[in-house]
Amino acid sequence: MYYIGIDLGTSATKLMLVTESGEIVNSITKEYTLYFPHPGWSEQKPSDWWSACFEGIAELIKGYDANAIAGIGLGGQMHGLVVLDETEAVIRPAILWNDSRTEKEVEYLNNEIGKDKLSAYTANIAFAGFTAPKILWMKENEPENFARISKIMLPKDYINYCLTGVHACDYSDASGMLLLDVEKKAWSKEMLDICGITEAQMPKLFESYEVIGTVKAEIASLLGLSANVKVVAGAGDNAAAAIGTGTVGEGGCNISLGTSGTIFISSSKFGVDPNNALHAFAHADGGYHLMGCMLSAASCNKWFCEEILKTNDFVAEQEPITEDRLGENHVYFLPYLMGERSPINDTNARGTFIGMTMDTSRADMMQAILEGVAFAIRDSFEVARNLGLEIKSSKICGGGSKSSLWRTMFANILGIPLEIQTVEQGPGYGGAMLAMVGCGEYPSIKAVTEEMVEVDTVIQPDSELTAKYEAKYQQWRQIYPACKELYSIIK
Repeated sequence: MYYIGIDLGTSATKLMLVTESGEIVNSITKEYTLYFPHPGWSEQKPSDWWSACFEGIAELIKGYDANAIAGIGLGGQMHGLVVLDETEAVIRPAILWNDSRTEKEVEYLNNEIGKDKLSAYTANIAFAGFTAPKILWMKENEPENFARISKIMLPKDYINYCLTGVHACDYSDASGMLLLDVEKKAWSKEMLDICGITEAQMPKLFESYEVIGTVKAEIASLLGLSANVKVVAGAGDNAAAAIGTGTVGEGGCNISLGTSGTIFISSSKFGVDPNNALHAFAHADGGYHLMGCMLSAASCNKWFCEEILKTNDFVAEQEPITEDRLGENHVYFLPYLMGERSPINDTNARGTFIGMTMDTSRADMMQAILEGVAFAIRDSFEVARNLGLEIKSSKICGGGSKSSLWRTMFANILGIPLEIQTVEQGPGYGGAMLAMVGCGEYPSIKAVTEEMVEVDTVIQPDSELTAKYEAKYQQWRQIYPACKELYSIIK
């Protein structure tokens, strides 16, 4: 049998056709536009996502036996606000995870409602990217649109809705809305009331591997699919990627280097960071996880190369950064190009170079960017360690993880071994694995990960280099506190 895994990303949708044994037999990528209508705003058209998925599926399965396709699973960008009216029309462009317009609403939720109450209601506090502040922003700034809302959903759930007609969401993705009581796995009545919405407007909740329905007959006919193709609830991109890397159960860790960057620590038990620097979310395996999320990770590399250096040859830009330069750079970079979430929660924070002199080179700045992203992940790593969590090793995935240089930096900046999978395809691969469980191909998430996830290589940290990077990190971590007040007046 075949399974379709879909990664609904910020810059593109990636689709893959996977056999029950885990072999990827075909893959398709469909790009679309990201809109920035005002400084700090970030939006996309849900219709662009659907076009990418619909056309992508048609291309993906061409030449394969469509009757052998059993299920579809999505991993998708989290937090985005998608709203439909009673005619099922999209009311406005989706407000995305990296949109920072909700500073006022976040301040209201954290300071007037109160962080203690938010944490009690949802296990988390308000961050600019979360969905609830976006709803409050819409209520205040677009009251006519707000009054038309019939259905509220997240990006991947819009695709599932288009496929099945079922208004559904999984627990992992719902955790990032600030509307879910994560421990009880139910919508928080208190948060719905605060946002002025009702449970009737919210999707039905499922575990990520549960089947929500089958592909609608008319869509199946247009795509050439069987009417029996099952669609599972899917997961938020980080939870789906964690499934794809086998980061499940107690004590697993995965670092994802995509547009954003995350450190993901899985657990069988519910737990909350008392300072709320890390998110406490449900996991796609039916358990829970703590997660630190930085808003600009591999996108920092992309920005510097494409916008500043005017090149897309990322490999060539890293070639001058030889082994002898590691741990020796005197240029530092704060990777806060879109503000920052974990652990500082500061929408005003900005990307910053410091330490440059007349002999600073292009390679020094490139190195500073790569190291700055790793240092920022280290910040969240330290929060987890201070909570008493012992992280002995980590998986690593995402586009940025293809760089052997960056992987070496991460292993030594964190001081732990990094495991590289034989097959690393991120959220889409995890989505396909969720579909396999939902369709009965495997009895559990644990079973499918044990069968399909293999470690190819392990990058061990070097004690001498780790010591150098420890000193560099201690210097780097002093930069943000020194600049914090400046960011609030630089607009």
